[in-house]
Amino acid sequence: MSSPSPVKLSGPSVEPASGGPAAQLVVLLHGVGVDGSDLIGLAPFFASILPDAAFVAPDAPFAFDMAPFGRQWFSLQDRSIPAISAGVRATAPILEAYIDEQVALWGVQPADVALIGFSQGTMMALHVALRRAVAPAAVVGFSGALVDPDELPKEITARPRILLIHGADDEVVNPNCLKGAEQALTAVGVPVLTELRPGLGHGIDGPGAEMAMGFLGQVFGISD
Repeated sequence: MSSPSPVKLSGPSVEPASGGPAAQLVVLLHGVGVDGSDLIGLAPFFASILPDAAFVAPDAPFAFDMAPFGRQWFSLQDRSIPAISAGVRATAPILEAYIDEQVALWGVQPADVALIGFSQGTMMALHVALRRAVAPAAVVGFSGALVDPDELPKEITARPRILLIHGADDEVVNPNCLKGAEQALTAVGVPVLTELRPGLGHGIDGPGAEMAMGFLGQVFGISD
């Protein structure tokens, strides 16, 4: 009896705005209950500072189990710390394989990858980026959390530059997760910047997106 085929991710993509070959790859990881089309709309915005970047937004591998539509990286029916940890760890190899596949497809270097996540997508981005064989250039995380911070000192293999942005009025993911992630990342030598956005709930606002754009411009040496 043959083993089941491994899960492979797919989703929308946008070629470099410059029309040339990709110099960077930006992977956009959506939150629960939507799919890659939810974040690929950010590509033109970020392309204004990264004209040579390709953008990909994979659909999470599993059907959302609390609604008849949308995707999820892992189930949130059980929101306990052990359940979320198990969910992230089970899905991480699927995302790892997708990133490797896209790096090869677009002909970029693993060090020229940036991950942008929202909520559940941020949890996946942080977990995978910090354990890559070659550190990505950057991670931008909106409204997320660092899963398994106590395991990080013995598991970390990569230290990308990280920007974490969180709404002060987030009603879904506790804003205190921002400070906790900052402390845990700093403790293991990861360069991290954080921004708590006043008056913002569980979402991405204009100033936060502008901050992310400027951060990626600096990381890739395009802007001061």
